[in-house]
Amino acid sequence: MKKVYIHPLPVRIWHWINALGFLGMIGTGVQIRYLDLVQLIPFRTAVVLHNYIGFVLMANFFLWLGFYLFTDKITVYLPEMNPKKYFEDSWRQIKFYGYGIFLGEENPHHPTIYHKFNPLQIMMYQIIMLLMVPITFISGLLLWDIKRFSSLIELFGGVRVVDTVHVLMFVVFCGFLLMHLYLITLGHTRLAHIKAMLTGYEELHERDRR
Repeated sequence: MKKVYIHPLPVRIWHWINALGFLGMIGTGVQIRYLDLVQLIPFRTAVVLHNYIGFVLMANFFLWLGFYLFTDKITVYLPEMNPKKYFEDSWRQIKFYGYGIFLGEENPHHPTIYHKFNPLQIMMYQIIMLLMVPITFISGLLLWDIKRFSSLIELFGGVRVVDTVHVLMFVVFCGFLLMHLYLITLGHTRLAHIKAMLTGYEELHERDRR
């Protein structure tokens, strides 16, 4: 077995703050949105927590962005520039997730600190981090102070439109969370990827390195 350093400390700290923050946002968001069905904490408390956690996640996002923009680790989010190779690598990964993993086949992607994600993950994380997260933050910020941002809200179509977009992002992130929880169980043990995100080291067995 070989250990490969995959997750630098700043990334691990960002990840766990993000994970806890999003769970908090989902929990308080459900409380706010479905007050008649869910009453775990007072409504006002849920709103205050939702706002504070939101600002923490915004700050955390910019720390993540700064880390990757100003270090050589940005390569983990850069796709293969050769279209033919990118398609071939993506198709191999699709086949692995579709049926190969159930047949005990080897994962075609072998992570390193500069090439951590497979082509499908790169595409997904670019969409999530560079599109979905900013949309969620902007719509949440507008709803945080409707009076202050009334002109921007009207520009985007009104409170109902902004609120609908924010809720749609909530649904997207709930789906992403479920998919993420499934994918983290696909290591050589059920907890291998979680352990790697705690220690920084991914354990590669002989079969993984072939």
